[in-house]
Amino acid sequence: MNREVNAISNRMSLRSPQRESLEILDRVCELIPLSKERDLETALRAIQSEFPTVTDFERHFPSLCFALATGVGKTRLMGAFIAYLFRVEKIRHFFVLAPNLTIYNKLTTDFTPNTPKYVFQGIAEFATDPPVIITGDNYESGLGVRDDSAKQQRFFDAGEVHINIFNISKINSEVRGGKAPRIKRLSEYIGESYFEYLAKLDDLVLIMDESHRYRATAGVRAINELMPILGLELTATPQVESGSQSTPFKNVIYSYPLSDALDDGFVKEPAVATRENFDARNYDQQGLEKLKLEDGIRFHEHTKVELEVYARENDKPIVKPFMLVVAQDTQHANALMRVIEDDSFFEGRYKGKVITVHSNIRGEEKDDVVAQLLSVEDRDNPVEIVVHVNMLKEGWDVTNLYTIVPLRAANSRTLVEQSIGRGLRLPYGRRTNVPEVDRLTIVSHDRFQEIIDEANKPDSIIRTGIVIGRDVPNEKLKVVVVEPMVERVLMGGTDGDGGTQGALFDTPQEREVVRTALQVIRQYERLPRSSDLEKPDVQKELVEKVNEILSPRQR
Repeated sequence: MNREVNAISNRMSLRSPQRESLEILDRVCELIPLSKERDLETALRAIQSEFPTVTDFERHFPSLCFALATGVGKTRLMGAFIAYLFRVEKIRHFFVLAPNLTIYNKLTTDFTPNTPKYVFQGIAEFATDPPVIITGDNYESGLGVRDDSAKQQRFFDAGEVHINIFNISKINSEVRGGKAPRIKRLSEYIGESYFEYLAKLDDLVLIMDESHRYRATAGVRAINELMPILGLELTATPQVESGSQSTPFKNVIYSYPLSDALDDGFVKEPAVATRENFDARNYDQQGLEKLKLEDGIRFHEHTKVELEVYARENDKPIVKPFMLVVAQDTQHANALMRVIEDDSFFEGRYKGKVITVHSNIRGEEKDDVVAQLLSVEDRDNPVEIVVHVNMLKEGWDVTNLYTIVPLRAANSRTLVEQSIGRGLRLPYGRRTNVPEVDRLTIVSHDRFQEIIDEANKPDSIIRTGIVIGRDVPNEKLKVVVVEPMVERVLMGGTDGDGGTQGALFDTPQEREVVRTALQVIRQYERLPRSSDLEKPDVQKELVEKVNEILSPRQR
């Protein structure tokens, strides 16, 4: 293995499929020249000699698809690709393509230093000299071109890495009046369009996120016109859908399907749930729908309790789960929201905790819904139920979806594949071996046996079934947190018999001091004897720590 591949893999803590993808890129760079002066047929034969699954590049340049299951870490792999190509092949210019605004914004954030999911975490070169990020919102300032010119004057400097991040609509759509998109119009600053500037670069590498979205005629044409030296495509679905027909990609060089991700524990374990002794003949359509909604809530509330228990027992952040309801159409979605928020539905406790997501939402309402949807993992966000109509596309990156109630007609395979793709990511990044924490459940009484039959197939992604009423209780559970006796005495609270204990300290200042002192004392729980707290040196240390915490607050 290339030493750089090993170094990047270790520094970025790549998972096995990410590492294997990087190893393949390393071999590709040995097999074909990364240059515009190459023969496509010769390059294809060289790749086929070791990777026979690649039968066609399907572009006017060498383009290779890495088909990785959702939740494995495609964005992180993009960062590894860029780090490798810069360090080994001295490539400085990259063009990262997003299929929609949601993914565009996500990619822009993840490529920006000091963000939670920064893709170059661990790469020392990019810590001291981070890449220049040029986006569809700032390219007209001349940022990329200006920095290139400045670097060329520094004789011994190889130059910074430039990462262009664009939404596909920025490069392949015409505006009103038949004009070309702005990126293809003349820029007075550089004397040509920014698109032309990019196309003339002799080291431009194109990275395509969700590449199945760039197979339409307009998208293909725009991408070919960029003339990159190499294309790297990433998708979980390497095929083109046309009606009921599905055409597989011809340039898949590496495949890591969802079944492998499940076996390796990188994603949640999908399950299907039904009700004990369920008989569809006892329900009309409306009654069945109501039952599925109610049981979805029961499962949601059960999961919520189990997640909180796990977090408290293991000193982990508490995950706030939410439930996804798949509606038939806009009218159906709005009707479901009214049912769920009604006072008669679970005593009205979901009033104000539901949002609907569909194409008819406009203006400020849409902005508010999108904001709530993007922050649905936040514990301060009250939303616990999302009702949607086929509008949750790629890029909705959440880890706290645990329950899905499909109320839309679909065959079992489509139902499963479309639904679970939204909720496979694990909240703690890895399996916990606690079923309730590691499981995504589809509540589907009427399709239970059909889905279970599908699950029995060798390539199925459904591994288990759950019965509400047996595996999941009908009654509501709750987490009871019992405060230690010392806290009840000092701070007040409820005693074990349901009575109340008055506080010894009444003023906010006193209670703040006591609360801080208790927090510090917990750090000494491992002392051999409680009497050690009476030692002068321990008490002095306690006082110093309390003062240290309180002092900034009192300034």
